[in-house]
Amino acid sequence: MGTFLNPGKDSFSEILNNKYVDKTGLIGVLNDTINTTLKLTCVSRPRRFGKSFTAKMLCAYYDRSCDSRKLFENLAIAGDDTFERHLNKYDIIYLDMSNIIEKTEPEKIIGFIKEKVQEEVLCEYPDVVEGSSFDSTLINAAEANNRKFIMIIDEWDAPIRELPEIEKAYLRFLRMLFKGSGTTDRIFSAVYMTGILPVKKDGSQSALSDFQEYTMTSPGDLAEYVGFTEEEVIALCDEYKVDFTQMKKWYDGYKLRETCDIYNPNSVMQAIRRRSFESYWVQTSAAYNLLHYISMDFDGLSKMIAELIGGADVDVNVNMFDNDLISFRNKDSVLTLLIHLGYLTYNDETGKVRIPNEEIRIEFSDKIKEVKKEETIKRVAESIRLIRDTVNMDTEAVAAQIEKIHGEESAAIFYNSEQALRGIIKLAYFAYKDYYIKFEELPAGSGFADIVYFPKKDATLPALLVELKWDKTAQGAIDQIKNKHYPDAIKDYGGEVLLVGINYDKDAPAGERKHSCVIEKMEL
Repeated sequence: MGTFLNPGKDSFSEILNNKYVDKTGLIGVLNDTINTTLKLTCVSRPRRFGKSFTAKMLCAYYDRSCDSRKLFENLAIAGDDTFERHLNKYDIIYLDMSNIIEKTEPEKIIGFIKEKVQEEVLCEYPDVVEGSSFDSTLINAAEANNRKFIMIIDEWDAPIRELPEIEKAYLRFLRMLFKGSGTTDRIFSAVYMTGILPVKKDGSQSALSDFQEYTMTSPGDLAEYVGFTEEEVIALCDEYKVDFTQMKKWYDGYKLRETCDIYNPNSVMQAIRRRSFESYWVQTSAAYNLLHYISMDFDGLSKMIAELIGGADVDVNVNMFDNDLISFRNKDSVLTLLIHLGYLTYNDETGKVRIPNEEIRIEFSDKIKEVKKEETIKRVAESIRLIRDTVNMDTEAVAAQIEKIHGEESAAIFYNSEQALRGIIKLAYFAYKDYYIKFEELPAGSGFADIVYFPKKDATLPALLVELKWDKTAQGAIDQIKNKHYPDAIKDYGGEVLLVGINYDKDAPAGERKHSCVIEKMEL
């Protein structure tokens, strides 16, 4: 067992000693690509979504230097037709790029990889003739043993993310191994790369165009292996007696078209172990500066960030991203990076992004207050003031601010629709995080309470039920809240509730749609 050649099964065995959610079905998908034209696979997903666990699982399964049958015999892959065919049949070349870049100087990284891998290959096979180049040595080894390699690269993009000065040399090294079909086909039965970023683009094309890519914007048939599926989370909640409703609110939200909802695996397991629902995102090693990205000086970005925090979906063109942390051309490329980092989730059917869950919304809300751009500072201050005016039952101030937000957003959102009105409320109150937890479409009485702001335990504030209507009266909005028994949604709250009704004339010209407001207090 070596460091770079055939690392063995021990790392995966340790993973199995903890609670393990079975993702070995991925092996069956990869087995179908071995020694085919689809043998090059690159999977990108955010930090703490199980990338390294997957790499160690694959090493344990394919590595010929160990017998890992007992590790897998009770897992999903054991029932796959390909299980026996590929179990422990290959020499593995394993590169953990995050670890490698810490071991030597940036300019020496490529030479370090070549030297160490070749050294272990020639030590394992002393009769193999050392070639005139790194790839020729690997060809000699594969042909001498009549057995090609499987290469697994964990955090393939670490040099691009952290050492952009060696990007070109690093991509040349990867192209040398994987771009030329003659070299690739003679050395590798399969290649699996995992990282945060998709394969780097070179101009308008991928620098490694032969890879089958699975990303957060296009997960394909690997979607269920990106994180925990809802069925898996329900099973965990049942096993550990954890509130699934809260788990879903905090860590769900990654909507991948090809599968059901996807949850952040690390956060789910942290919540189970600690018996606490909170943001574990900031506790990860993802050293990315969210503040830096949302502060970038692209026209319209601050407005979009405020809309996202408010709960709105916004349009994005994911084709504008160059797959690095430097080459930003516009707000679309920034938003696309945030998708790949896990801060946003993308719906490829609608072309829109949103903040996936409460955990990430907290991170955005915390960071946006530090943004120094005047427009952002103004939006944050206005939202905080609106919350204060609502609590103080200042109906004129509340009506004026909702009217202002409604007017500003009317060009982007259809003015008179149920979804648009809900979006306006979320945008106006987007700074709620410090004081409230937001619930949408809570079952209540004879309908659903669209938006309820429920006070946090340490906030001595009333709950808020907000209803925005047109062509009625503000009092009519209040009456609807009462008649449909919306307060029943929080009937166990046992505290003070403010019913906030807002109305406007939809047929008045833009800029003249005067809004009126009524606020009533009730006790539950």
